[in-house]
This record gives sequence, C-alpha cells and structure tokens, in this order.
Amino acid sequence: MNPLDLIALIFIPVMIIFAAAGIVFLGSLPGKIARKRQHPWPDAVNAASWIGLATGVLWPFAFVWAFLPVPVSQGQPDAETASDATGLQEKVDALEAELAQLKALDQDEESEETA
Repeated sequence: MNPLDLIALIFIPVMIIFAAAGIVFLGSLPGKIARKRQHPWPDAVNAASWIGLATGVLWPFAFVWAFLPVPVSQGQPDAETASDATGLQEKVDALEAELAQLKALDQDEESEETA
C-alpha cells in the first residue's frame, strides 16, 4: 500500500466526521438561539431548522425567526417602558406647571392694562 493511500484512508473518514458535525451544528443552531433568547416557539424554530436543512429552503427563515424580538405580554410592561413612562409623566407635570405660571402672568398683564 502506498503512503498516499494511507493518508487518503485517514483523511476521508475525518472529513466525513467533520461534515456530519457541521450539519448537526447548523441544524441545531436556530433552535439553540431561540431557546437562549426565550422565543415563544423554540421547538417550531428547531423543527423548521432541521426540515430546512434537509430541503435547503426553510433554514434561512428559521435562522431569522430565531432572532425575531420576543413580544411582551399585554398588561405587563417591561422595566424600561415603565421607567420611560415615569420620566414622561414628570416632564408633562413640569410643563403643566410652567403653563399655569404663564397663564397667571398673562392674566396679571391683562388686568394691569385694563386698569
């Protein structure tokens, strides 16, 4: 047996193992991403990923689907939204107070002009 034949006998199975590992990695990647991002349907993303890998069509859609933002359930605002609402309410209160002061000054000026 030629030394090149021995190298080929080692190289070909190693490449087959690497190809199989790459396929498993790509097939499970969108599902893992969806679980990590707490996607509402990680199993559906995972199934679409494996089916897409076999057909070559759905895998890119499953990959994008795994990264879509997770919707916040209605009635339960997240902490950032609550702090934004508090800050906006403080600004509205300050503007209303300033408006009341301006109205009072305007009324004082009108009463002085009529007198």
